[in-house]
Amino acid sequence: MQASAEQPISVAVVVPVYSGSATLADLVQEISAMTTPQLTPGGLSYVVESVVLTWDHGPDHSDEVMRELAATHEWVRPVWLARNYGQHPATCAGILATGADWIVTMDEDGQHDPVHIPAMLDRAYATRCQLVYAKPSNEPPHGVFRNMASRFAKTMFKVLMGDSAPQVDFHSFRLIAGGSGRVVAASVGPDVYLDVALAWAIPAATDVDLPMRVEGRPATNYSTRRLLSHFWRLVLSSGTKPLRIIAGLGLVSALVGFCLGVFYLVQRIFGEVDVRGWTTLTVLALVGGGLILLSLGVIAEYLGMIAARSMGRSSFLVTRDPALAFPGAARETE
Repeated sequence: MQASAEQPISVAVVVPVYSGSATLADLVQEISAMTTPQLTPGGLSYVVESVVLTWDHGPDHSDEVMRELAATHEWVRPVWLARNYGQHPATCAGILATGADWIVTMDEDGQHDPVHIPAMLDRAYATRCQLVYAKPSNEPPHGVFRNMASRFAKTMFKVLMGDSAPQVDFHSFRLIAGGSGRVVAASVGPDVYLDVALAWAIPAATDVDLPMRVEGRPATNYSTRRLLSHFWRLVLSSGTKPLRIIAGLGLVSALVGFCLGVFYLVQRIFGEVDVRGWTTLTVLALVGGGLILLSLGVIAEYLGMIAARSMGRSSFLVTRDPALAFPGAARETE
């Protein structure tokens, strides 16, 4: 990560690709201006040595666009996954395909402007931080519900992580020190949120105010179900604090039950028991049963994550370009 006039800082850009056929070419064209040595506003010499595009088996023709870009630009490196694994595993696969001093992760939809990469580098060297997040200086171009859900998820992330949580909001537009990023990507387990793993390895993170652009295509890939799935994975991979919260709920329920038991015992002693107490008993049974089922469900999710890792389930699997492995075969998405 040393900066010098003779040897510019090398940067690799990683883009997980799901449905980027309409936006990838423009994004790569914007990055192409940085593939020769440039200077940041702070005077650091840098160069983008590679753009890694990780295909995550999307529904469009992104794979064809990736092949065309790789044939046109020698610094474009496609990575092919065996199936759809999701944004975070695809990002980790792309990180492992880099060898640069610094790694920038970006979305495929054009919302992140590559022109801001120099500002992120200046921020990293000014603060001596190995992880820099973009902090949107404008309201994200999504719906009100999604923006509120995003803020809630980031708040919960900090609450659940506690003291180990970074003091900044995470974002998919990141600058990561190359060595640290590759270690995290190689060791992260299945279903672990990438930003949680980064917080474990790089607790000192910073951010920089950057404007976000309007996406180059409709954000149709983020249904309510997928957003809830992302949030649940964030909760589970944040550590064991959810289990402690559930234990606290169980303790509160036990105390409430004990107090009610004493109350009803006193009523029994003084002969004030009313036979019509079935409503209270039914409500208590439903609440208690719900808490028990919720606790068992969360514990089962943790056990499932442990079992998946102990049985050798991989976070992702890199394979050959399907066009080379099965020449002449029809696209599987058609």
